[in-house]
Amino acid sequence: MSTAMNFGSKSFKPRPPDKGAFPLDHFGECSAFKERFMECLRHSGYESGACRPSAKAYLECRMERQLMANEPLEKLGFKDLIDEKSEGEPEK
Repeated sequence: MSTAMNFGSKSFKPRPPDKGAFPLDHFGECSAFKERFMECLRHSGYESGACRPSAKAYLECRMERQLMANEPLEKLGFKDLIDEKSEGEPEK
């Protein structure tokens, strides 16, 4: 029973998760991107693959405004969209 009374013997320090949690967009900085993505989902019958460019734009908005950690888009699954963009750009 003496162990139940030792509340101060161990300290618990919470830490945020590595992935999956990020600040909410309280000021609606990326709400236009979110609405475009949601509209695309509704029009495509909730087929997320058809809305990947909208999802990419939304995540870029969040990263630019520090609402989520900066990650390379390749790591987030948008490598093919980046390759298409670079192929379409003229050579200098």
